[in-house]
Amino acid sequence: MAKSIPSARPNIPSARPNQLFRNLNSKIASIPMIFVALVIFLGGSVWTVVYSFTNSRLLPRLSFVGLDQYERLWASSRWIISIQNLAIYGVLSLIFSMVIGFVLAALMDQKIRFENVFRTIFLYPFALSFIVTGLVWQWLLNPEYGVQHIVRGFGWEGFVFNPLYDADLVIYGILIAGLWQGTGLVMCLMLAGLRGIDEDIWKAARVDGIPMWRTYLFIVIPMMRPVFITTLVIIGSGIVKLYDLVVAQTSGGPGNASEVPAKYVYDYMFQAQNLGQGFAASTMMLLTVAIIIVPWAYLEFGGRKRV
Repeated sequence: MAKSIPSARPNIPSARPNQLFRNLNSKIASIPMIFVALVIFLGGSVWTVVYSFTNSRLLPRLSFVGLDQYERLWASSRWIISIQNLAIYGVLSLIFSMVIGFVLAALMDQKIRFENVFRTIFLYPFALSFIVTGLVWQWLLNPEYGVQHIVRGFGWEGFVFNPLYDADLVIYGILIAGLWQGTGLVMCLMLAGLRGIDEDIWKAARVDGIPMWRTYLFIVIPMMRPVFITTLVIIGSGIVKLYDLVVAQTSGGPGNASEVPAKYVYDYMFQAQNLGQGFAASTMMLLTVAIIIVPWAYLEFGGRKRV
């Protein structure tokens, strides 16, 4: 009976190199960025949350008062108005920016003449600061010499268009300026995504007789999912920190009708000299962002099954 000779497994080194020393130069170069993120951003956030439970006034001090600052915050009609305004501005800005930006990008993707000229025209407002944009649209929406005055000069004496002076419409006047400035960037992002679509897909859709609108809706848009996510993040970050446009156009008026959270924080921290209240409002803004971002990040990156 032949003896079975055990097969000797060769001592093959691991195919995977030591992960710790891979791209070592890149990891060393990223140390300052990691340090800044941990110390300034994370540390500053923790510091803000801690001092939001104090009665800090002109200078921060560790004199804890529990939830008093938060009770005052949510009892303030000014804060409630600011939350409502941000919600209205945020939802409408997301919808209109994405829709208008995508439609413009789809039109530009038809290989039209003078494409570079039109792209520059649409993108130019994004090069302006929010202060300049706000001042320009403050003039355009002024009833004395803006759009209303021009239209009435053509004979329509009953025409009324003064949203910045109407407490019920003022946030929509600010929205117009925001869309004018930001839609061009959305168009460029969408256009870059459309240019990345394989030309064979369009040819196949035309051969199969699929209408163009169905091609966009059921084929192109799902393929552009990463572009839409990137655009949403960019627009969302601008919505949360909305401040410059409001200050330039209305300074929060008429009354407190156009108040937004970022302006509320700034006014209490640097004008009312009430750091505790400003820290509480900042913490609520941070919590709101976390409630939205964390579940999305988990579903987007952590909830997928790894193959």
